[in-house]
Amino acid sequence: MIVLKLGGSVITDKDRPETLDGEALERAADAVAAALEGGVEDLVIVHGGGSFGHHNASEHGVTTAEGTRDAGAALDIHGAMTTLNRFVLSRLLERGVEAVPVHPFSAGHRDVEGDLELPTGQVATLLAEGFVPVLHGDLVAHAGAGATVVSGDELVTALARDLEADRIGLCSTVPGVLDDDDAVIDRIAAYEDVAGVLGESAATDVTGGMAAKVQALLTLEAEASIFGLEDLEAFLAGDEPGTTIDSS
Repeated sequence: MIVLKLGGSVITDKDRPETLDGEALERAADAVAAALEGGVEDLVIVHGGGSFGHHNASEHGVTTAEGTRDAGAALDIHGAMTTLNRFVLSRLLERGVEAVPVHPFSAGHRDVEGDLELPTGQVATLLAEGFVPVLHGDLVAHAGAGATVVSGDELVTALARDLEADRIGLCSTVPGVLDDDDAVIDRIAAYEDVAGVLGESAATDVTGGMAAKVQALLTLEAEASIFGLEDLEAFLAGDEPGTTIDSS
C-alpha cells in the first residue's frame, strides 16, 4: 500500500491566494493514472493546502496549535480546502481514477495534549472496495482550543502507521532534501544529521516546512521518499528518487 502526498506548493501557486497550478496538477494526475493502469494497487492520496488552506489559516491566525472558535473562520479555511480538493478529484476522475474525498474535519480530532486521533477504518474500507481515497490538509476539532489545522504531513504519518503502508512518497517543489550546496541528500537516518540545513518554507506555511516533514517521516517503519514532481512517475513505478527517509 502506498501513501502519496502531493505538496500544496506543487499543485498551487503558494504565493498567490487560492491560485491553482493547473499544469502541475495535471502532470501529477497523469502520473497517478498511469501508475494505476500499470498495476499499482491500494493508493491513498493526501494533498496539502497550498495557497488555499495556508492563506486562509494565516489570515485567521490558525495553526496546528493555535485554534479558533469562530465558525466563520473555520468555514473559510475548510471551504478553501474542499475547493482545492474538488480540483484534485476532478483531474483524477477525468483520467479514470476512482478518486473519492475523505475530509479530516468530519473524521479526526485532537485531544487536550494536541495529539491527533484519526480513524482510518473508512479509508481501509474504501481501498478494499476499489476506490482511491483523497484526503487533504484541513481543520480538526481540538479539545480546549476550538478547531486547529491538521497538516497533510500529519495525515500521511497517521495513515501510513495505521494502514501499515509499504511505501510513502512526498512530492515536493524540490528534488529532495537539499544540503548547504543545494545538492540532494540521498538518505536520512536521523534528524540530527540534517538539522543544520533544514529551514522553514519561504512561502506562507502554518504547518512547519521541510523540517516537520522529515521529523514526521523518521517516526515511521516504512521507507519514505521526498522528491520533485518530475520524479513522481518513477516513485510510483517502484524507484526511490530524491531523498530516502529511513530510521531503521
